[in-house]
Amino acid sequence: MTATVPPAPSENPIPDPAGRVELPPGVVLTDARFVNDDLLPVPLARRRWTTYNFTALWVGMAHNIPSWLLASGLVALGMDWKQAVFTIALANVVVLAPMLLTGHAGPKYGIPFPVLARASFGLRGANLPAMIRAGVACAWFGIQTWIGGQGIFVLLGKLFGGWADASEVGGQPWTLWVCFVLFWALELAIIYRGMEALRRFENWAAPFVIVGALVLLVWVANKAGGLGPLLDQPSRLGWGADFWPVFFPSLMGMIAFWSTLSLNIPDFTRFGAGQRAQVWGQTLGLPTTMTLFALLSVFVTSGSQAVYGAAIWDPVELAAKTDNVFGLLFALVTVLVATISVNIAANVVSPAYDLANLAPRFITFRTGALITGVVGVVIMPWKLTETPELYIFTWLGLVGGLLGTVAGILIADYWIVRRTRLDLTDLYTPGGRYWYTSGWNVHAVVAFAVGGVLAVGGSHSAPGKGPFPQDGLIPFLKPLADYGWAVGLAASLVVYVALTAGRRRV
Repeated sequence: MTATVPPAPSENPIPDPAGRVELPPGVVLTDARFVNDDLLPVPLARRRWTTYNFTALWVGMAHNIPSWLLASGLVALGMDWKQAVFTIALANVVVLAPMLLTGHAGPKYGIPFPVLARASFGLRGANLPAMIRAGVACAWFGIQTWIGGQGIFVLLGKLFGGWADASEVGGQPWTLWVCFVLFWALELAIIYRGMEALRRFENWAAPFVIVGALVLLVWVANKAGGLGPLLDQPSRLGWGADFWPVFFPSLMGMIAFWSTLSLNIPDFTRFGAGQRAQVWGQTLGLPTTMTLFALLSVFVTSGSQAVYGAAIWDPVELAAKTDNVFGLLFALVTVLVATISVNIAANVVSPAYDLANLAPRFITFRTGALITGVVGVVIMPWKLTETPELYIFTWLGLVGGLLGTVAGILIADYWIVRRTRLDLTDLYTPGGRYWYTSGWNVHAVVAFAVGGVLAVGGSHSAPGKGPFPQDGLIPFLKPLADYGWAVGLAASLVVYVALTAGRRRV
């Protein structure tokens, strides 16, 4: 494919007052190994996402069933509700920092994550972090789609009855598989229409889901006559020696929940009208929404304990308790909108760009989205949510360690080594300043290897609770495993800066 950038209307265009950059007038990029229309910088005229668009994006992504269940996972590990909400709030304040740092390149240069990674890893080496991010996103896509399909199955079963008694295929009722497939197809149909369709969808999905969550709270509080005894339940861990060994790996797990987006947030911010829009939009959208959602989940579950005598953390299971047809339909639509809004934004956009970066000649954004949908089903990632230990410590911990390592390299290269200065043309040109050694930057690979080993090398599991040895994959690194995301980010950042010392360059 030959990607052509039309010349600007003026030989000497007026510099953009917001400091944004686009390709020089008349530049034609012809190497189909590294260029297609989806990877090119977004023209200034199309960078028009506002603060509200970014806030709505985060509200839509944060309001989903897995994030609702985060608090329940922490409570199941022994925390009380205050400790759980505090852990979630702190994690999202922490992860906001790399989110804003990597997001800066989006409005300034209009480039997606895999193209930004070319500056540090090389034109070919960028496929290493891109494929890691894509693999994680495919797994998350499967998890979210399965959970969404289950929600539809439960609520439709309540409406029509008999669904759960259908004959089984692959250990599950065939009606559940139908719900799963239909939901999967609906998600891909929306993202197939492109990023502008996603922006419009998130704009109205965000307030709708907030209303849905508040309606659930009002309904259960009304039935309970107030909130139940869950808020009075003491922590089984206290705030002493038993708390901290659970708190730190849980904090890393909560950070890992959105550490995926801290890498590929340029996929969205590249459409931003300026830095103010992405900074304020993300700051208003991410930590506040996640904390509010954690509080809502605790309050609603507390009310369910008062009404039904047991804490019901799953909002779908709780909504299914009503016999009101309108209430069930409203819950069904809310589950659909909430799950779609996070899944297509967080788990389809990124791998679509990442896969396009792997083979621009053959894979477009839409093709990458379809591949993501197929891979997300084939790897059967729903197994990862079976227990809190497997979900928080193994899945989120391992993912967080690796993604934190990549984030450290991106931040070090963009902010410390290059001081936010990039050459747009060379990001798409073999033989240019980002070509390094046959398209690979050895310094970035070494930094990734060191940070990755330190971050996840000590991964361990309690007997019968996970796939790792009890003493850790590399026993002497076991003490670092509980801090995987922070260790990976810090180690790779320091190593990369040390290896590139004295080479400050564009």
